[in-house]
Amino acid sequence: MTQLRKLQSISDFDQFVSEHTTFVICKHSTTCPISSAGFSEYTKYADTTAIPTAYLLVQEARTLSNHIAEHYNVRHESPQVLFVQDGRAVWTTSHYDITTDALNTHVG
Repeated sequence: MTQLRKLQSISDFDQFVSEHTTFVICKHSTTCPISSAGFSEYTKYADTTAIPTAYLLVQEARTLSNHIAEHYNVRHESPQVLFVQDGRAVWTTSHYDITTDALNTHVG
C-alpha cells in the first residue's frame, strides 16, 4: 500500500519522477462530477497498490497538467490517468473508463 501524493507544481512532479521509474498519476477536476467518480475509483486503487500513485487538481495546477500532457505526448483530458514506466506513458485512460478494475488490469 502506498500513499497518494498530491503534486502542485512542475518541481513537485520532477521530484516525484526522480524517485520512481514506475508510477500512476491522475489529473482530477474538482468541478466535474465525472471526474469525482473517476477520482473515487483511482483512490480505491491507490489504497490497495504498491505502485507509487500521485494526483493533481487541474484547477490548482493547470501549468503542471499541461506540462504532463506535453511531456508524455498525450492529449489533455480530465479526469485522466497515466501509467508511466521508464519515462513513457504506457497506458492512459479517462472519464468513465477510470475504474478500479481497469487500473488493476492495465497497471497491476
